[in-house]
Amino acid sequence: MPDYQLRDKVVIVTGASRGIGEAAARFFAECGSRVVLAARTESDLVRVAEDIEAAGGTATAVRTDVADAAEVDHLVEETLRIYGRLDAAFNNAGGGHMPKPLAELSEDDFDASVRGNMRSTFLCMRREIQAMSNNGGGAIVNMSSSAGIQAAPRMGAYCAAKHGVIGLTRAAALDYGGENIRVNAVAPGPILTHRLQQIPEETRASMMRAIPLKRLGDPGDVARTVAWLCSAGANFITGAVIPIDGGKTIANA
Repeated sequence: MPDYQLRDKVVIVTGASRGIGEAAARFFAECGSRVVLAARTESDLVRVAEDIEAAGGTATAVRTDVADAAEVDHLVEETLRIYGRLDAAFNNAGGGHMPKPLAELSEDDFDASVRGNMRSTFLCMRREIQAMSNNGGGAIVNMSSSAGIQAAPRMGAYCAAKHGVIGLTRAAALDYGGENIRVNAVAPGPILTHRLQQIPEETRASMMRAIPLKRLGDPGDVARTVAWLCSAGANFITGAVIPIDGGKTIANA
């Protein structure tokens, strides 16, 4: 494994109970980081933390609804209480509505997308930045999507929220660069998580044909990029949005 220079770094990963968040938490732990895992499903969260500990890593599970300001405050406070500082964070938690044309979206659909993606990212960044400012700096990576770079049909509220995540990322990068806090975003395309595993095989095959690399992404593809963005190897990168999509974005440009 390459040396990401993340040993003993304290890292928060939200949405860490499965999928990309779980892969990122495990990878950070493999790099020697002390990882604080956050998600709403406590049983899954504890399972991942226990697996990391059993493999020789250091992990703490903190059940958190990242769209709730008080719970986000508690997450960061617990991190500081246990480990004394915060060095990096991957604000991964999010979700989307069922596909439907914009005019058929309910207000609840729209509000849920904004709450689960953009509001949660804002709340996490706000508290993480405060902690990092007291520690001489840090690195934050936010989860956007290829739908945050280009529009996706029938996903209007999700697109709006993921575009908003990029706006928050860039604004924070400008606001806090002088405090040695780097803020970047990743924009994955189709990644083979539990959601894509549930769709018909012929649909997945069609998706692969539209990707220049002719495969779906793996959660580990995202995890490694996030870890690099939090590492010293990316210490002159801030305000960037990194597509992790096998070339899908440029193919559809």
